[in-house]
Amino acid sequence: MMGRVQEQGQLFFRFRLDDHDPEDHFLRQVDRFLDFTLLRAELAPLYSRIGRPSIDPELMIRMLLIGYLYGIRSETRLCEEVHLNLAYRWFCRLGLEGQVPERSTFSKNRHGRFADGDILRRVFEMVVGICTGNGFVGGTGALVDGSTVHADANRDRRDTPDAIQAVWDERETIARPVQAYLDDLEAAAAHPPDGPKHKPPKYISETDPQAAWSLKDGPGRFSYEVNYLADDLHAIIVDVEATPARLSQEIVAAKEMLDRHTAGFEPNSIAADKSYGTGPFLSWLFERKITPYIPVLDRKAQTFGKLTRDAFSYDAERDMYVCPQGHELPLRAVNAETRVKRYKAKASLCRDCPLRAQCTDAPSRTVVRLMDEEARQKARDLADTDAFQTARARRKKIEMLFAHLKRWLKLTRLRLRGLSGANEEFLLAATAQNLKRLVKLVPI
Repeated sequence: MMGRVQEQGQLFFRFRLDDHDPEDHFLRQVDRFLDFTLLRAELAPLYSRIGRPSIDPELMIRMLLIGYLYGIRSETRLCEEVHLNLAYRWFCRLGLEGQVPERSTFSKNRHGRFADGDILRRVFEMVVGICTGNGFVGGTGALVDGSTVHADANRDRRDTPDAIQAVWDERETIARPVQAYLDDLEAAAAHPPDGPKHKPPKYISETDPQAAWSLKDGPGRFSYEVNYLADDLHAIIVDVEATPARLSQEIVAAKEMLDRHTAGFEPNSIAADKSYGTGPFLSWLFERKITPYIPVLDRKAQTFGKLTRDAFSYDAERDMYVCPQGHELPLRAVNAETRVKRYKAKASLCRDCPLRAQCTDAPSRTVVRLMDEEARQKARDLADTDAFQTARARRKKIEMLFAHLKRWLKLTRLRLRGLSGANEEFLLAATAQNLKRLVKLVPI
């Protein structure tokens, strides 16, 4: 006889979420690593002592973690899923009758409340501390890299800074990301920041001017860079930094992350790709006793077929170069800003030199040497060691973190605008990735 499901009109039901949420469920495994007791004291100053009770900040954080753990990018869908999914309700401590915040209320609290504090970094550091406590952080090697993520900005609503400023001047009010950009300009004018100087941007976005116009991933888009610092053993993300998608900002972010010493992580070596192999950064690493397993960024091919600098011998005692014909090239100029030293031979020596056609088309040959050439040479020598090859192989772990970030967490385009919004999203994503790694490394 064919069965048929019939609705039972029972008056009372006995239902417990714990009975319907398996012991080995992923969220149960994640929950054992989370304790927000200490964070409540830090969150208290962000709330008024009068008025109606607000949304529980722990509920907000738990809902955000669900969104990033499961790649739910829409806040509307996230609120719906938490309302319907029993496992999500259990993780958020809502029970069967707990009220899920409305989407608009959730968004206002997320975009306003957490912007006033650094609470999401504290959540991230809490998880990193758990990783450290379990012995998964504290090795001697570090990995650093960055990847671009598209900003929430229309690529067609762009123009020169002056033209966009004229558009803003016509409005009565301006958005928070725009105000943050203007504040940064004012601060930079009063106190120029350290780091590489770059030309004013050709384009800026009307809605998110802190994002940088980037051609790195094909057609031009406004983008941010997510920068990770990870240990080279278990690929635990020990620090994260958001920057505009400019190549020069990767090294700035790497220095900030290494200086922060998150969770007491003090590596004695670091692996990175060639974009980090600049002389100043290599010198900075050597000064801090950090061995750089990084390919040196060289431009030896830009000689137009002439003799390269390798054909000239350097006399360190006299600080000069000697050409293949034995002619001296003494130091002629030093540029402290670009950290470049120029050595130039006398025109009378080059005029009748038999190698002149192979050496230069100018009246005399000039050789350029960077002030950080000694550090660059040390890094070149490391490239022939077994340790360098091992570090280069381990560097793939951080590339896999970015692949996981974009494919499984679906973070290919930001929802929040401004540098602070990008930093918030990257911190949540890194926290979710570390939690997933903890679940794999720590058995039930």
